[in-house]
Amino acid sequence: MIQLRLQQISDAQRFFEILNNPNFLYFGSQPDSIEAEIAWLEGNEKRFREHKEWNYTILKGEEAIGGIGVKINQHRSYIGEIGYFIDEAYWGQGIATEAVRLLEAICFEDLRMTRIELLMLPENIGSEKVAVKSGYLKEGILHKALTHKDGSKRDCYLYAKTL
Repeated sequence: MIQLRLQQISDAQRFFEILNNPNFLYFGSQPDSIEAEIAWLEGNEKRFREHKEWNYTILKGEEAIGGIGVKINQHRSYIGEIGYFIDEAYWGQGIATEAVRLLEAICFEDLRMTRIELLMLPENIGSEKVAVKSGYLKEGILHKALTHKDGSKRDCYLYAKTL
């Protein structure tokens, strides 16, 4: 059983540790320092206010074990893109699938979205399993659509769910 709560500055150290795991296939940012992670977390309030992103900490009991969020398409606010990361110690336990389901309820019910997208690197088999288990349909491949942690532009799978 997990819970979601809005991210807090106090999550910075834990997120820094998780995001800098060399086994992590996350295509987004890997903070260079705890200070960089703090700066990013401090920007959450502005992103909430501007209705650009809603970011949550994934909790198992009192322990922060990952993060999940939704970026709102600024041209079509009924579309959101979910992204998440989980501590490696919790991979394969259904936690990401449960977190996606909790966040999609917020997206569909509170944020009034009608489409949610998940993007993942083709080699990220775990994320593809999360998408399938959560009822998302594979719509195709987006060529050179993501920036990998090494700076290269990479292809990704696009999965989506609609109301």
